[in-house]
Amino acid sequence: QGALNSCPSSSTQAAGRSRPVPSLRRSQSRLTDPEWSLAAVPQLTELCLQHIVHNFTQNPILDRLLPEHQRKVLDRLPTGLPLAVTANLVSDEDYWKRCCTERWQVCDISSYGDSWKRMFFERHLENILKSFVPNTTDPNQVLELIPLCKDYVRKLEVDQFLPPLKVDPEEEADDISDSGSDLGLGEVPVHHYDLGALVTALPYLEELHLTYGVKDCGMNFEWNLFKFTYQDCCNLAGAVKKCHKLKVFKLTRSNVDDDKTKLLVRSLLDHPSLVELNLSHNLIGDTGAQAVGKLINRSKLETLDLCNNKIHQAGSQALAQALAQNCILTSLNLRLNYLGDEGGEAMGRALLANTTLKSIHLGSNMLSEPSAVLLSQVLAQNATLTSINLSCNHIGPDGGKQLLEGLAGNKTLTEFDLRLAEVGQENEFLIGQMLWANRHAARLAPQPQPPAEPL
Repeated sequence: QGALNSCPSSSTQAAGRSRPVPSLRRSQSRLTDPEWSLAAVPQLTELCLQHIVHNFTQNPILDRLLPEHQRKVLDRLPTGLPLAVTANLVSDEDYWKRCCTERWQVCDISSYGDSWKRMFFERHLENILKSFVPNTTDPNQVLELIPLCKDYVRKLEVDQFLPPLKVDPEEEADDISDSGSDLGLGEVPVHHYDLGALVTALPYLEELHLTYGVKDCGMNFEWNLFKFTYQDCCNLAGAVKKCHKLKVFKLTRSNVDDDKTKLLVRSLLDHPSLVELNLSHNLIGDTGAQAVGKLINRSKLETLDLCNNKIHQAGSQALAQALAQNCILTSLNLRLNYLGDEGGEAMGRALLANTTLKSIHLGSNMLSEPSAVLLSQVLAQNATLTSINLSCNHIGPDGGKQLLEGLAGNKTLTEFDLRLAEVGQENEFLIGQMLWANRHAARLAPQPQPPAEPL
């Protein structure tokens, strides 16, 4: 017994045999712990993907992953990542859909070419422009975004431009220069953000919709908040002239007068791509309309909207003269102007010569029976017009009879708005019957087939 006790190796072996090995202990835990499961242990692949997601800003790994791993990473990426990281790396539409829906309540991608990524960058850029305060906001906020969004922006709709912040009158008096004294005592320049550097750097920009004003100003209303300055116009004209792929240009509700219209028109003459121009709800008079008349025949315009301006007889005659010579324009809107019968008759004579215009809106232009007499000739001879609007004029029952007689042989007109034109119920009913027949015939007519591709 003393010999056994003095042998260290024997005692160690005995102690070792009395303790279970670790593997045996784990096996026992599997049998005794009902909650133990191998599935609860994350796989190495899963741990790697979690690491990639958590460190994506510092080390954006995506293209080198397998497709199924890319999908897992994209589904877990937070939408608040810096655009400098995701803009030109992430093209997955589901990710950009999450970015849009988490930021805006209403998201309709049908207006953005069915692209969530395009929607995000267009609306993101628009929001920055709407909140930009000249002389206060850092211009790099816009300039740094250009390389990130330039490949995705096709349209910009900016319905607000903020003016510079007011300065203290005493500081302004100290800082006023000799060149600025022409502004008048106490007048602060309110030039808005210059779009030149931005617009010319967007190679795929096709539509530009602008309104110079302030939304929801409330009790802080001042007329200067809605002032489109001559310098603003110069900046905008230069930007639009350099935007060679621009197809649609809308500048509405911005107090654009004749001088600014002439400046804009000079920049748009012979524009290679512009097909739609909207200058509605402005202050354009006869001189501005004459300038637009020159543009009609020195551009590719197909749609022109001058609704709610101050165009009278001279301006309408200039537009009519251009319309008589034009062979491209298909839609003209002159609603809410002051053409009068002289302007209405000028438009009628132009439509006798024009063979491309399909839609014309002359509503609320103080037209009466003399205009209806000439337009009845247009209805009898013109085979191109499909829509005419004479609503809210004083055509009268006799003028309605003239229009009814002119429409008797017309087979192309399908829309003729005579609401509040006082043409009489019977005339309006008979005209409606003729229009219904034309629409029915148009539906039954065989549709033109596209030309077959050569074999």
